Amino acid sequence: MKLLMLIVMFFCVGAFFIISQHNLALNNQKNIDNFVSLYGNWLKSTAINFGSLTGHIVKMEWLPKE
Repeated sequence: MKLLMLIVMFFCVGAFFIISQHNLALNNQKNIDNFVSLYGNWLKSTAINFGSLTGHIVKMEWLPKE
């Protein structure tokens, strides 16, 4: 449950950063469409980066040499 809460908080903080960085007031449809596009792109890049990170972790040598 704590992990789920952390994940939700991560996505909410990401949304708040996008809104604040682009000065979006979500009271008209144009800004909402812009936010959805920006948030979708952020989610896509986050997933790609997470996949890349996971790939690097899997390829690492985890066992000692001896």
